[in-house]
Amino acid sequence: MIPSTTAFLEQDFEITEQPTHTYKMNLESNLIRGYTDGQEAMKQAIYKILNTERYQYVMYSWNYGIELLDLYGEPVSYVCPELERRITEALTWDDRIQSVDNFEFNISKKGEILVTFTAHTVFGDVVAEKVVNF
Repeated sequence: MIPSTTAFLEQDFEITEQPTHTYKMNLESNLIRGYTDGQEAMKQAIYKILNTERYQYVMYSWNYGIELLDLYGEPVSYVCPELERRITEALTWDDRIQSVDNFEFNISKKGEILVTFTAHTVFGDVVAEKVVNF
């Protein structure tokens, strides 16, 4: 006898939003201690997304992280607009991040770009930065 899934698919499902309550990372002391929530959790989520290379880790979905490895050796005129697109794409996969804008690029150091931007989240605006070697 083959099980039937018809009744299962006709059920009404309630979709609930998951809380942002998570472990707190202290980047200066390299410790994870305590918990955080809200805007501080969003800062931490942005940090983790931008420091995880997409497609490199089996434990993460292919939608998680950012692609930066292929930017090495490319000209600045290509890297800056591509970084803006890739950062926006990587962060907006998280449904708590509504948009990303106010990009500024600092190329004062050779082979390095400092990108600062604002992520508009459901918990408020988060100003973040990322250093990218190219």
